[in-house]
Amino acid sequence: MTRVAGIDCGTNSIRLLVADVDPATGALVDVERTMEVVRLGQGVDRTGRIAPEALERALVATRRYAARCTELGVEAIRYVATSATRDAENRREFVDGVRTAIGVEPEVIDGAEEARLSFRGATGVLGSRHPGPLLVVDLGGGSTELVLGTDAPVASYSMDVGCVRMTERHLHSDPPTTSEIAAAAADVRAALDAASAMVPLERTVTLVGLSGTVTTVTAHALGLPRYDPLVIDGTVLPVEAVLAAADDLLHRTHAERAALGFMHPGRVDVIGAGALVWAEVVRRVQRDVAAVGRRLGPVVTSEHDILDGITLSAAGIA
Repeated sequence: MTRVAGIDCGTNSIRLLVADVDPATGALVDVERTMEVVRLGQGVDRTGRIAPEALERALVATRRYAARCTELGVEAIRYVATSATRDAENRREFVDGVRTAIGVEPEVIDGAEEARLSFRGATGVLGSRHPGPLLVVDLGGGSTELVLGTDAPVASYSMDVGCVRMTERHLHSDPPTTSEIAAAAADVRAALDAASAMVPLERTVTLVGLSGTVTTVTAHALGLPRYDPLVIDGTVLPVEAVLAAADDLLHRTHAERAALGFMHPGRVDVIGAGALVWAEVVRRVQRDVAAVGRRLGPVVTSEHDILDGITLSAAGIA
């Protein structure tokens, strides 16, 4: 077994996975998973730049992760940055800061690589438990990746919609107004129109959702008193239950969301937009599948995502 680490620095959060990986089989055993909300993408959609305070939050977390990797005897680290960093004109400041903080070169990956790693991370654990083709949806803070495939991706698309981007762009009231919701939904639907030209959504047999937004919507649908990844991972829900939970979170006030026992404090202000994006994706896939005479089955939630894919690749097997 090789002890490696993957770091996923996204628009909303930065996450660390330290794992023991068997290079021969690809088996991955968690040693430690950590997540911090640093909101690196604060204002990037509007300004095109990473804010100084957001950069500092990300670098402070990176230094903590570097120390933890040393303590745990990590042999190799892969550090990946996604939507917010690739959109920022001052990304070089981020890259230089991370290199100094942790001693490895961070990779600012494009949407295609983000999609590939998300698919690998999710399907490496799901295996053959669900029929394919699978549409794996990784809903982040700045972008949402759609990846279709069974054993490997056959089509993918990265949409510039996510929970932070849609919150900053549209959902300013508490709770969001009808007009704000309509504008955000129109934005997501336009992105899905473009995505459907690249990814045949109608071929989906199993819809798999990844990311903190999706797992939080699932926790709400299950009525969990606290966040429990062991319960959430692998959950299979009817489409109607997913849509009802997402709609409820979207229309709640900030205080009502904060009072939910499973809600991470750093997700309270953006979960409404995330829930809207997830609901629009589910509705669109359901519609496109119905258009070819089939019915979309239950929706699967996975706690395993791009972070698992990054960590496997740190061991040279993804």
